[in-house]
Amino acid sequence: MTVVEQEHPGPMTEPAEHATTEPIVRPGPHRWLWYALGGGLPQRHRGWVLFDTTTSTWWARHLTRMLVQMSLPIALILVFLPAPFGLRAAVAGGGIFLGLIYSLAYMPETTENRVVKAGYPAGTATAHRERAAHQRDLRDSERRRAANARRAARYRDRHGR
Repeated sequence: MTVVEQEHPGPMTEPAEHATTEPIVRPGPHRWLWYALGGGLPQRHRGWVLFDTTTSTWWARHLTRMLVQMSLPIALILVFLPAPFGLRAAVAGGGIFLGLIYSLAYMPETTENRVVKAGYPAGTATAHRERAAHQRDLRDSERRRAANARRAARYRDRHGR
């Protein structure tokens, strides 16, 4: 049992292991737009939703979805607000800034909600990301250990010890 599994016992670790066997079927552009706006996807995209929320670029994908969600209100402000363009741009920029702050503050919860909509138990995406981070840490540790052993061998060869 890994450290991550010990920290999150129970059903949160099982679905992430099961999810690796599910096919990753990317949705079409119209379905992705619906997904970015907060809608659910059909069952066949379940594996992709987990992939989307747990891949190494999950945070960038989340920010992209946030910008898509904000694009319509920002466009409406820029077009219809009865004010000089500079003021409209400032209002739009302030809205994007506040949206970005809230989006970053609730990023893990928002991605978990997407995974729950896809039919996984709450905590699945977080457990999956923690397991992946643990595996990366193990690989990095092994790589550093091997590099240190090579340096030590070179030192011994040079100094005859």
